[in-house]
Amino acid sequence: MNDALQYICDSEGQTVSVVVPIALWQEIIAERETAYLLSSPAMKARLLTARKRQDGISLEAACEKLGI
Repeated sequence: MNDALQYICDSEGQTVSVVVPIALWQEIIAERETAYLLSSPAMKARLLTARKRQDGISLEAACEKLGI
């Protein structure tokens, strides 16, 4: 992945913006979302329980059950 940030400066040389590669941006967003979800004790417990869960159904079975 190319993590090279590009800084945009105004006419006075002050940095005013940054161009972030999309892969890096998606990582940042995913980390923020995870942090937000884990900030709630109830949601944290649900996520940790779901992570340990071993049973489930396939995507195809879920789509069939939902009629999609």
